[in-house]
Amino acid sequence: MLSAMDSWLNGAGRFFNPAPRVSTVTIAPGELCIVVDEALANPEGLVDWAASQPFRPAEGFPYPGLIVDAPAAVAAMIGDYFAEHVRGRLGGRRTLSTTVRLSLVTLSPRELRPVQWQCHRDRLGAVPHDLKLAAMVTYLFRDASLGGTSFYRSRLSDEETERMIEDAGRMDATEFTARYGLEAGYLSGSNRYFERLALIPAAWNRMLFYNGDLFHSADIAAPARLSGDPRTGRLTLNGFFTCRRAAL
Repeated sequence: MLSAMDSWLNGAGRFFNPAPRVSTVTIAPGELCIVVDEALANPEGLVDWAASQPFRPAEGFPYPGLIVDAPAAVAAMIGDYFAEHVRGRLGGRRTLSTTVRLSLVTLSPRELRPVQWQCHRDRLGAVPHDLKLAAMVTYLFRDASLGGTSFYRSRLSDEETERMIEDAGRMDATEFTARYGLEAGYLSGSNRYFERLALIPAAWNRMLFYNGDLFHSADIAAPARLSGDPRTGRLTLNGFFTCRRAAL
């Protein structure tokens, strides 16, 4: 008997739409976000598959919700698409690692830890100069009020920015608020520490590729609409790629 994923892939005949609409958004000088609209051939099938899966809380990184690993076949197709169409445009060459998962933002503002009040970069430490990080998000929800993706730059020095990030990871909410004057909640727009450079709205079956070392965040202005149901919540397909940096 075919699994739900096998049936979906076989029924769709292909994973990617062969005729998407591709555009770019300039985030900062030298930094592009590649936007692929109508990206997947059968996004409804992926939502159906996600609804049958046991999502789990994220561990080892501060994602404010639930995740499930994408099937190996999907991760391979995402990796191939990235290598063929995107990697060079974002300044990468050989791909060293690819991680793909589906994600649901579920936490209410009061449940967030200080590290989740911030925008973030897709790294856990310093990135060697010869490596390039890239990221992908695909919106698998029709309610645009659940939020797109915003990109930021820090208003602080590098040293002050790193200190704030470290404090957000180790302090409780009371201590962090006392030091930085911020309250629990999702970041939506500029504040005294980060300036929003660009906002790309959510749209059904829209896929974004961008430099994962840029500060960015889901732009969730209506957290009361979040849900743990993949059919109604803020379901996304996410990819993370580590590449060799292209020669300058």
